[in-house]
Amino acid sequence: MLTLDSCYTVIVLRNVTVTIPEEVATWARKKAAEENTSVSKLVGEMLETQMRMSDKYWRAYRRWKRIQRLPVDAANRLPRDEAHARRR
Repeated sequence: MLTLDSCYTVIVLRNVTVTIPEEVATWARKKAAEENTSVSKLVGEMLETQMRMSDKYWRAYRRWKRIQRLPVDAANRLPRDEAHARRR
């Protein structure tokens, strides 16, 4: 969460407790060690990535919904020969 104060940006971190199976905890410790980070930071980064991907998807979806679609009128389409002739 970001808090804006005057012209400074202050990042406020929140502690969260999660309950996970031992197998998941073991995997998380190994993954964090491979990435030279803590489990806490690893989980935070994973959640932030998921949040950003979700936000991007919905922004793109809303933008797509606003696009004016061209009407499809099969009766006024070019005949196949003319359509291919234009490509040459």
